[in-house]
Amino acid sequence: MVNSEKTSTFVVPIRSIGPGQVERIETHLLALEPHDRYLRFGYAANDEQIRRYVAQLDFDRDELFGIFNRRLELIAMAHLAFSLDPKYNSCAEFGVSVAKSARGRGYGSRLFERAVMHARNEGVSMLFIHALSENTAMLKIARHAGAVIERDGPESEAHLRLPPADFDSRVTELVNQQMALTDYHFKAQAKQFWGLLTVLQDIRRGVRDARERVRG
Repeated sequence: MVNSEKTSTFVVPIRSIGPGQVERIETHLLALEPHDRYLRFGYAANDEQIRRYVAQLDFDRDELFGIFNRRLELIAMAHLAFSLDPKYNSCAEFGVSVAKSARGRGYGSRLFERAVMHARNEGVSMLFIHALSENTAMLKIARHAGAVIERDGPESEAHLRLPPADFDSRVTELVNQQMALTDYHFKAQAKQFWGLLTVLQDIRRGVRDARERVRG
């Protein structure tokens, strides 16, 4: 069961991401260093393998969550993959990646909590995490949530039994999603404003330079 005593002490805007964010997803994953790719995918994924992974994402079946910085760069991402087997439609698997520049802020934990909430609301009763045994950060997140971890040599399997959805989990997810969308729109507007300001400054500079040349 999810450990209810382990709750967030701060709020991070996390939004669902869809096909419109594919380029940002690919950019984020391609920017991961070799060892981070190894931990995220369980093998030393090259650029072509990452592009293939992104191309095969099923946004209709699965759910992806992202954290964006002020420049609207995707700095942390989670993939909640639902079981393809109808006999195990109450199961899902969690995977996460965080940009090197965004480490140490608890983003992996926040994404895990967000994914758990969504999984509960979608009727998932068992969440799996398949990770390399050396991926101590991911296994620590799972262990703190109350997951049972089984180690098999270089690989580990964590499974977390989820409680059924309730009114609180459904309302909380709606509120969090709306907050994240609002945050994203504010960042988009700010980026647009500063971009326009830069253009105007360039125009002004060009006009000033032209005047100086005429005077000279």
